[in-house]
Amino acid sequence: MAVQLIPIIKAAAPYIAQIATVAIPAFTAKKEADNADTAAKDAMVAKQIEELQAAASQNAQSIQLLAENLQKAIENIDTAASEAEKKISLYQRLIALSFGMSAISLALCGYLLLR
Repeated sequence: MAVQLIPIIKAAAPYIAQIATVAIPAFTAKKEADNADTAAKDAMVAKQIEELQAAASQNAQSIQLLAENLQKAIENIDTAASEAEKKISLYQRLIALSFGMSAISLALCGYLLLR
């Protein structure tokens, strides 16, 4: 089961790192001023809000891209699973046929030995 998750993790890892770097924005450093200037504080708050909005929009785009890639990966996994089920069904039929032929040959050998 873990082997099946490795390709998904490899596909999602670059986007997760990108989301993490954008999700933790480097806010504008607060200046430690002795006099509390309201205009400077308002400008700093406005800049921080802009940074948050930019980070949020970047996160939304990254999440959308990650969701699309994850959907493609899941579709590929479903396709591979259905192909594997078909192969398993074929192998089961071949095994049943080989057991049947083995039983017939064993019965024929037994008959020929007793004759």
